[in-house]
Amino acid sequence: MRDAYHEELDSIGEGLVEMARLVGSAIGRATTSLLDADLKIAESVIAADEKVDDLQRELEARAINLLARQQPVATDLRIVVTSLRMSADLERSGDLARHVAKLARLRFPQTAVPGDLHATILEMGQLAQRLMAKAAEVIVSKDVDDALQLESDDDRMDELHRTLFQHLLDDRWQHGIETAVDVTLVGRYYERFADHAVSVAKRVVYLVTGEHADELTPAPTVIPEVTEGK
Repeated sequence: MRDAYHEELDSIGEGLVEMARLVGSAIGRATTSLLDADLKIAESVIAADEKVDDLQRELEARAINLLARQQPVATDLRIVVTSLRMSADLERSGDLARHVAKLARLRFPQTAVPGDLHATILEMGQLAQRLMAKAAEVIVSKDVDDALQLESDDDRMDELHRTLFQHLLDDRWQHGIETAVDVTLVGRYYERFADHAVSVAKRVVYLVTGEHADELTPAPTVIPEVTEGK
């Protein structure tokens, strides 16, 4: 009976990893559809989001079933509750990828992103995908240091988001109000996607340590001794 119980706990973790990999792939393909005005890819991203929603519902059902039947305590209870929260972050990430694809579909056969911002949006899309891939790895490894590193990795996304606004506020902007709105929205989608990846990693920290990431005491910095004459 206990073996089946722990197998069910493991299956919840596996479901989270699959969700993370699906939404990571989705944001990458959504970026391609946006920059290349590729309607076929956009439609595939939009349709595939249903799989993510289904996985979340299945995971929630398994978690609630475990709570009802096994009444887990201590670490096991933390795993179940934290997994429910992570699944919500991942489901929302899938929605954000779908939003990017929907914008690509809305502006087809044109592109929603002007040429001078393609490189910035491409980097945002690639970074979002990498952050989610790292979040998936952290779910598997339960490595607290790697999980905490994600927040620092996210700093680059914040920089790119600010770069978009600098372009929008520049007096030389000549792409019109509609495009400005599109760029504002898509920048927000990527920024929020990255935030959800960081949130997943922080929840892994809580799962492992029982402490929230911002409550952990940073490890002391070790300053090497300087040997005289060297």
